Amino acid sequence: MRVRLFALLSGLALWVIAAAPASAEGQDHTYLALGDSVAFGTNPLLDPRNANNFIGYPAIAGKALDMNVVNSACPGEATGSFISLTGLDNVCRPYRAAFPLHTSYTGTQLAFAVDFLKHHRTTRLVTLGLDANDFFRLTSGPGSPWPPSTCFTPDLTQYFATCAVQNLTTIFAAIRGAHYHGLIVVVLYYALNYGDPQSVFVTHDLLNQAMITAGTPFGVRFASGFKAFKAAAAPFNGDSCKAGLLIVLSTSPLSCDVHPTPKGRDLLAKAVVRAVEGDED
Repeated sequence: MRVRLFALLSGLALWVIAAAPASAEGQDHTYLALGDSVAFGTNPLLDPRNANNFIGYPAIAGKALDMNVVNSACPGEATGSFISLTGLDNVCRPYRAAFPLHTSYTGTQLAFAVDFLKHHRTTRLVTLGLDANDFFRLTSGPGSPWPPSTCFTPDLTQYFATCAVQNLTTIFAAIRGAHYHGLIVVVLYYALNYGDPQSVFVTHDLLNQAMITAGTPFGVRFASGFKAFKAAAAPFNGDSCKAGLLIVLSTSPLSCDVHPTPKGRDLLAKAVVRAVEGDED
């Protein structure tokens, strides 16, 4: 009788295991977020000594997708500094020296990403938003000597068509080279003012086009922060600041930071979720 009961219970246990959903079997729901201050969740009005003060779009998208987020984004990260500790950087290196990130690591963000993906083979999602700090660094002037690079040029149009694409291609190749065959979503930048042709040109034709050019051969999907903000800013003559999408620094006169408010951040998160679900912008 005891033997028959044991056999019956064993069979029942096997049936329960077979019927359990994939998530109950330990399936990895990890989402690796890469990028700069937009992914980090930077808000210049908050204390940078506590990384928990900053909530970027990965946290919101991860919750909607039921994924565990590992956010390695660094404020001020440019494509060069993402790859090399001596590459073109805006303020990521000094920021990391002074303040904590959401995820601690000692090398470059790319080295961390590759190592992470090699050790977390079932990671389901990687997002990347990068190259705005290339623009900010180049337009701020040398300050100190430019890092040595056979690709570097101060000509913005040429830089983003060649150097930025080259750096981003190196990044995508390294991610795929880490045997990551999952979903990569590139988060395209928003314009600060859609009524300003120069703002649209910089965002659409320089920053976003470089990411599209580099990412397309690697089978990435695109979450268009550009289109999301454009629609939300339309009732305000295209002004993302007046639309409440950017952090207000002064009300009289009205001026905004380049980083999104929770409202703007949530639009980016929704764009990521749509891209993951196959509804690209």
